[in-house]
Amino acid sequence: MKLQQFYIDDIIKTAITEDINYIDSTTDLLIPEDDISEAYFMAKDSGVLAGVEVAARVFKLLDENIEVKFLFKDGDRVNKGDIVAEFKGNTAAMLKAERTALNLIQHMSGIATYTRKCVDLVEGTNASVTDTRKTLPGLRALQKYSVVAGGGKNHRYNLTDAAMLKDNHIDAYGGITAAVNELRKKAGHMLQIEVEARTLDDVREALDCKVNVIMLDNMSCEEMKKAAELTEGRAKLEASGNVTLDTIRSIAETGVDIISLGALTHSVKAFDISMKWIKK
Repeated sequence: MKLQQFYIDDIIKTAITEDINYIDSTTDLLIPEDDISEAYFMAKDSGVLAGVEVAARVFKLLDENIEVKFLFKDGDRVNKGDIVAEFKGNTAAMLKAERTALNLIQHMSGIATYTRKCVDLVEGTNASVTDTRKTLPGLRALQKYSVVAGGGKNHRYNLTDAAMLKDNHIDAYGGITAAVNELRKKAGHMLQIEVEARTLDDVREALDCKVNVIMLDNMSCEEMKKAAELTEGRAKLEASGNVTLDTIRSIAETGVDIISLGALTHSVKAFDISMKWIKK
């Protein structure tokens, strides 16, 4: 999986423009224009790396002559104290790149690290770990990429990718069967349909409608196990709602196919990486 360069560049340019709207009052008034330095990124915790190329690109956009060498790739585990990357080049440009590069790689690595924890906890079951649309505006591709770097999978990217009948759609239209039938009249043959089920009766109705995926919304493990027995592989089952590191293994063991967590992207802790300068 590779992020599109134009997308990465647009994010970086927006961030840099936000950070430096005229000059860097510290760097530009203090550091000689031709000064050269060496520095490195160091991991201050143990986890999974994501955003290597994104962080490197920040430096290159500010000065293409900066030498950037990452010692790990996306998806690699790093330990506290590991040197993640090495830099050599124009001191002023490196100082200007530092914060934006760290913001991006720390956020992306935080997502990858939390995702890997979840993936490790469900190992040996049939369940895959996926993200949701609970992402930060403008950063969805970076966040979903980071989930994949951590060993997870992506749910639909946006509202166009699939028809997902959630509780409010069902209540607004007048029921699961009526909504699914109307969708099938209007949708193209490539569109998959997912239905949110709040009860086991909802699961039965969705199965009768022959939908592709059934989301089990905030159901207990006992209910999810019964749903898996009812379904017998006729539809994919997605568990969603209140999934934590403490509960994810039990949920996976109910027989569901997918466990989706908004927490992978909307509330992760940034992975701690710092930039250190080699004193002259």
